[in-house]
Amino acid sequence: MPSPPPPPQPSPPELPISEHEDEIMAAVEANPVVVVIGETGSGKSTQLSQILHRRGYTRRGAIAVTQPRRVAAVSVSRRVAQELSVPLGDEVGYAIRFEDRTSEKTCIKYLTDGVLLRESLSDPELKQYSVIILDEAHERSLNTDILLGLMKRLIKDRASDLKVLITSATLDGLKVSKFFSGCPVLNIPGTLFPVEKFYSTEHPTNYIESSLRTAIDIHVKESPGDVLIFMTGKDDIDKMVSKLEERIQNLEEGSCMDALVLPLHGSLPPEQQVRVFAPAPPNCRRFIVATNVAETSLTVDGVVFVIDCGYVKQRQYNPSSGMYSLDVVQISRVQADQRAGRAGRTRPGKCYRLYPISIYQKEFLEATIPEIQRSSLAGSVLYLKSLDLPDINILKFDFLDPPSRESLEDALRQLYLIDAIDENGQITDVGRIMAELPLEPSLSRTLIEANELGCLSQALTVAAVLSAEITFRSTRSKDMEGKRKRQELPDGSGWGDHIQLLQIFESWDRTGYDPRWCSDHELQVRGMKFSKDVRNQLSQIIQKIAKGSTDVQAKKERKSDPDYRKLRRALCVGYGNQLAERMLHHNGYHTVGYRAQLVQVHPFSVLEGDEYGKLPVYVVYHELINTTRPFMRNVSAVDQSWVKPILKKLERLDMNKLSGGSSGSKDPEPLEDKQVSSPKKAMDVKQSDVDSKIQAARERYLARKGKK
Repeated sequence: MPSPPPPPQPSPPELPISEHEDEIMAAVEANPVVVVIGETGSGKSTQLSQILHRRGYTRRGAIAVTQPRRVAAVSVSRRVAQELSVPLGDEVGYAIRFEDRTSEKTCIKYLTDGVLLRESLSDPELKQYSVIILDEAHERSLNTDILLGLMKRLIKDRASDLKVLITSATLDGLKVSKFFSGCPVLNIPGTLFPVEKFYSTEHPTNYIESSLRTAIDIHVKESPGDVLIFMTGKDDIDKMVSKLEERIQNLEEGSCMDALVLPLHGSLPPEQQVRVFAPAPPNCRRFIVATNVAETSLTVDGVVFVIDCGYVKQRQYNPSSGMYSLDVVQISRVQADQRAGRAGRTRPGKCYRLYPISIYQKEFLEATIPEIQRSSLAGSVLYLKSLDLPDINILKFDFLDPPSRESLEDALRQLYLIDAIDENGQITDVGRIMAELPLEPSLSRTLIEANELGCLSQALTVAAVLSAEITFRSTRSKDMEGKRKRQELPDGSGWGDHIQLLQIFESWDRTGYDPRWCSDHELQVRGMKFSKDVRNQLSQIIQKIAKGSTDVQAKKERKSDPDYRKLRRALCVGYGNQLAERMLHHNGYHTVGYRAQLVQVHPFSVLEGDEYGKLPVYVVYHELINTTRPFMRNVSAVDQSWVKPILKKLERLDMNKLSGGSSGSKDPEPLEDKQVSSPKKAMDVKQSDVDSKIQAARERYLARKGKK
């Protein structure tokens, strides 16, 4: 059923980009690629697509507008649909992973950069689009950087009927212009009013408490105007919202205006996201507590005051250890300036920076490190391999900022161990199927193997839960009732966390997906429902792929195998690049293969040991992450016999051949390894400390071994 038409909206304000419409269109008509640098508030995200639509570019194809973030793709498309007075999903729609609100009528389509990459697998020339706009390119997401390289190639083939616009608030326009052979760069001013900046005299020990005090001071002493508070992630936001509401309620009645505290982050339900963009009630100040999604991706009108804690939560990947770390790091100067600019949208504003000016000037990096230089590239390399471009060389692909050679070689190793590429670096039939699934490679490979073993139904459930980016972990209730509820949940039958996730979902299934069952067991209702939707979509996708493939037969799904042996075997094949061997008596593991990292099973794991307390000899893990120490998360036991083929592949691994060369030949020309400064952590764990602990553990192990 089509969406009802949106309520009548007031005409959009005259934004700066409108004054430059003729200039922009002249550049677009004369050039295949145009870079548009639009300051905050210029209207580039909402108006550029409408300008092109009015000028007739949708007559010969749709306009695609990519966003690095799902929340931005949804919110901006909703705003454009309102301004054009059309139902969302008709002329204007959006597509994000596992959700598509478009139709045959859609001519302006907002989508994540990852979705556009996936579309290019079935249509390499992206012929359905007349214009492709890469928005918010300054965020330098992994997928956007790959798209920049692909657009450079694509524009040569479709120079006559494709226009590419790269838009950003802070991007180095000259650098991008040079990348695209000297394309024009247009600068569009914003509507920024002056913003007064206040610095702390010293670095606070607790930025949540410091932000809280500053927010209350503003509320009590300052004139009307909304407050935008930047936090590092959902946990910090939840704490801040709870504490701020409590402090406001304790203020003396009548001492200040009413207040409304609203969170804003990527995992927020759509109905709660919409609340942030509604105007404040009369005589009421809004406090919006947000992640860096509010820096540039989304604009919240009415903000006059900004509180900047100076930190951001950032995932970083180490290719030598195969380990992720989720670190709270200092922002860059570009990010700090973007945050401050949010206070000057409607009138002169104030930005309270909870760090000294010396920190801003001397410690902050100039710009954020591109995601491509701090991420695992296995999925990206698989995508590039699947394009079958005859002249493409993974190690020499034209990136705006190349990743390290080590990261690319790490990706090739991972793909080889799970059969996505052969020993000569060529993509396999299995790899092509994997590339079509909207999953990370380990989960894609697990589904394909599960299909062969007859446990596809179980594997679909596990893949859906993990790829939906939720957790089934219940809240850490300290009361007896909370502990009792947790004990009632399935325990994975001792085999591990993947099995527990499956058992929990199947228990919910047996209730008819009753949301009360989730609530009774302290599980997230929305997350459970989302994983169910993802599972249904994955099932449809793999069945569709199977029709055109001889490798995936889409065998009839069988009932659950009580001992979960087949599912664990499928996991072993899928996670062949994420395998660990037990080294110590209790829970110390050594990651197998080309990594020499000593890790432990996460304390929340339900993996069980034998009668002597020894954990299994081999396990596979979904993620390796460094928090207080290196941990494997979502771990399951696998049999030694299943591991042998993986170990044999490691013995004949030849990186030179995987890279496209031949064994014994000279190494390919090395990539330019740029020196990248790592952001400084708020609470740094020195690598030397970790190394010393690992060495000490090894020495204890060898000492015990010698006494036997």
